[in-house]
Amino acid sequence: MKYFSTIISLCFFLFLSFHAEAQTETFKVYGNCGMCKDRIEKAVTGLKGVQSADWDEDTKMITVSFDKDVISLDAIQKKIAEIGHDTDKFRAKDDVYENLHSCCHYDRPKKS
Repeated sequence: MKYFSTIISLCFFLFLSFHAEAQTETFKVYGNCGMCKDRIEKAVTGLKGVQSADWDEDTKMITVSFDKDVISLDAIQKKIAEIGHDTDKFRAKDDVYENLHSCCHYDRPKKS
């Protein structure tokens, strides 16, 4: 019984340690539709260190929970730009944007 309680305590400690590293950020990602939502969320959740991602089609905002010791916010935003969606910090390459389905063509912010 002593070993059982030690194991439970260790598991609880590890659980808390894992979640202590999680950081949640919200930022703008340009897109239009459900296909954009699927593409954006799939790209972000496929990154090592990302626990969750939820992009809101109406507000164009994504909320991402990630381990800041594994991946940076810049790396997440760069991945989004690589798949054709602009953020306020990174712009997708024009040819990648142009290859998105026509319903996914959003009004792009001006280049800075």
